[in-house]
Amino acid sequence: EGWERNAEHNDCVIFSLEELSLHQQEIERLEHIDKWCRDLKILYLQNNLIGKIENVSKLKKLEYLNLALNNIEKIENLEGCEELAKLDLTVNFIGELSSIKTLKHNIHLKELFLMGNPCASFDHYREFVVATLPQLKWLDGKEIEPSERIKALQEYSVIEPQIREQEKDHCLKRAKLKEEAQRKHQEEAKNEDKRSNAGFGGRWDTDINATLSSLESKDHLQAPDTEEHNTKKLDNSEDDLEFWNKPCLFTPESRLETLRHMENNGKSGKLSEKKKKVKPPRTLITEDGKALNVNEPKIDFSLKDSEKQIILDLAVYRYMDTSLINVDVQPTYVRVMIKGKPFQLVLPAEVKPDSSSAKRSQTTGHLVICMPKVGEVITGGQRAFTSVKTTSDRSSEYINTRSKHMEKLEVDPSKHSFPDVANIVQEKKHTPRRRPEPKIIPSEEDPTFEDNPEVPPLI
Repeated sequence: EGWERNAEHNDCVIFSLEELSLHQQEIERLEHIDKWCRDLKILYLQNNLIGKIENVSKLKKLEYLNLALNNIEKIENLEGCEELAKLDLTVNFIGELSSIKTLKHNIHLKELFLMGNPCASFDHYREFVVATLPQLKWLDGKEIEPSERIKALQEYSVIEPQIREQEKDHCLKRAKLKEEAQRKHQEEAKNEDKRSNAGFGGRWDTDINATLSSLESKDHLQAPDTEEHNTKKLDNSEDDLEFWNKPCLFTPESRLETLRHMENNGKSGKLSEKKKKVKPPRTLITEDGKALNVNEPKIDFSLKDSEKQIILDLAVYRYMDTSLINVDVQPTYVRVMIKGKPFQLVLPAEVKPDSSSAKRSQTTGHLVICMPKVGEVITGGQRAFTSVKTTSDRSSEYINTRSKHMEKLEVDPSKHSFPDVANIVQEKKHTPRRRPEPKIIPSEEDPTFEDNPEVPPLI
């Protein structure tokens, strides 16, 4: 079930697929592979919870099957895998060693791994396998010598009954363990039902009493819920500790029980995470307006401070999408949001946000932010302005530069008039210069003013 989503195209058939890895997917049953992936050559299924080898017999091209660390108890249903050359069944629960006889039909089988299974601890285990499967070249990573096979075949008639006897003992033990596991499971289910019913009734009564006895105070009203939550949390953690500290046998049932326990804990964990309060956003600017240095994404960076500009190099991941990055340059600090996490750095000098630029490096993926410093005119002007009282030369320089600057900004070129050279010369000869007298526009408040409606208004 866990891998079906990997074949959701071409009518769930993947014609060209030759290798498939489905390890550690918590797969309990092996199904659909023979329909959907007919051309498989390599199939990795290690570290799952598969209890039976099935639905692989139509994989005619399969060369390597890895079923290590599963719950398999018997070798079966592999006759159709005509090209099978390597089979890994390390650490399973195979006790029926005689089931290897079904592999006689797999004539290309060269390597077999059965270490970590109960059958591997049987007396004469290796000799039995070597004698049963003449096509094998390697068993449990150790090469089979021709002399070893001759000896095993000679002793086979004596070894075979002993293997049968050991198998029988193992099957009896397994039957008892299965029965015990089933009984234990039923008991636990009953206890859980009792606990849930009693717990609900008990908590309900406690809540009503607590509410009635504490109607006057708001704080007291909230107390029972908090206590209940804490006791619940304690109960869960105690149960969890009890489960992991409880000694148990390594069986297919115990592996499944562990998975169920982890699944239940995962669900409750997710629910409690949802209930948790939302984490308050990180403080970037203090109440008094001071910017703080923050590196929540924990990303490497370097800052270069030259005469004209400040360059910030952020080691952003090469394959991170640029849409996940947001840059904000301010005169005194720079802020970069990376996947919603803030990186903020206070700058050593004032910069021009409008002239700043941010680019991604095509080779490294780093984010490079270039921030030009505030120009000399402004900073120089400010310094001159502060020293007006002390130095007359500097103040006059400041006034001159300021007036020139003001002319450029304020004078309209269309209305600009050139100075009268003749007048300037006359001024030097002390010739009185006639200036037009300013027109006095009488205000309406003047008592001597008479408004004649026939006279047009002055423009």
